[in-house]
Amino acid sequence: MSLLPYALARPLLFQLDPEIAHELTLGALARAQGSPLQHAWRQETVHDPVQLAGLTFPNRVGLAAGLDKNARCIDALAAMGFGFVEVGTVTPKGQPGNPKPRMFRLPEAQALINRLGFNNEGLEAFVANVQRSHVRTQGRASLLLGLNIGKNATTPIEEATRDYLICLAGVYPHADYVTVNISSPNTQNLRALQSDTALDGLLGAIASERERLATAQGRRVPVFVKIAPDLDEAQVAVIATTLLRHGMDGVIATNTTIARDAVQGLKHAGETGGLSGAPVRERSNAVIRQLRAALGPQFPIIGVGGILSAQDAVDKVRAGADVVQIYTGLIYQGPALVAQAARTLKALR
Repeated sequence: MSLLPYALARPLLFQLDPEIAHELTLGALARAQGSPLQHAWRQETVHDPVQLAGLTFPNRVGLAAGLDKNARCIDALAAMGFGFVEVGTVTPKGQPGNPKPRMFRLPEAQALINRLGFNNEGLEAFVANVQRSHVRTQGRASLLLGLNIGKNATTPIEEATRDYLICLAGVYPHADYVTVNISSPNTQNLRALQSDTALDGLLGAIASERERLATAQGRRVPVFVKIAPDLDEAQVAVIATTLLRHGMDGVIATNTTIARDAVQGLKHAGETGGLSGAPVRERSNAVIRQLRAALGPQFPIIGVGGILSAQDAVDKVRAGADVVQIYTGLIYQGPALVAQAARTLKALR
């Protein structure tokens, strides 16, 4: 049971620059994880196992990638009651990301805008952090770990496949599943990889490398692909066909949006970057419904985008998601949202 109500901490954090508050929070979590201080945010994990992509998810609520880019806080996040945690996005080489300021709150809309740009310490540091986590040293029973991979900003888009293959090989031994991130709006031209020809080439190479790694290591790790909400029905249909063609194990829908119609007139609404939180909820749900119709009832879908209440998680599942992820909701609502959503989803069974 959490000893520190997030309602007391949030006003203090929201007085700070969003990125400073983010880094201070991650630093505190990293230092306190595994110590008695962890009881300040610890919650019991709701037991609601679900089989998906050959994995057993302890419950249906996970953390989306982007919050812990360098995998520094895996154990601290596990203590919040998540059934699965996804960390990254990691790139082959460390990079600073885009110039600051690059993160903005829109509290009236329960939203964030970020243009961080895959800022991270690189693959070697990322893997070392994963290996140090107790989740990995003590086994996989209590939490599944997703590792999210991308390309360096300086890598030309026509050479992007090389970066993804480097990262896939690097994270493969340590992941329960790997996510191929082709949908961040904050790396130039990255979303072009969602187009028909580019996606076909990338996923073909990913599939071949995954089979090589599976044979060499005696373990087949599921691969998910994370897509954008800013797609029309024809684009979603092409992506669905390509996922099936190359034997991908699931899809994560969706990343942040570049649309601003839901936040017009609000402070910071004009900032470039990806908009997350409540304004992306309905678009994400629409993409999930389209994917479910195109992929059939058995293909794994992780739903993410705009979950700020337990009911929002239910709506994602009813739209067609098997499990869900939160990020912006954690910032606005705190860790209690994890257990609330997990309990409510369990009650649907």
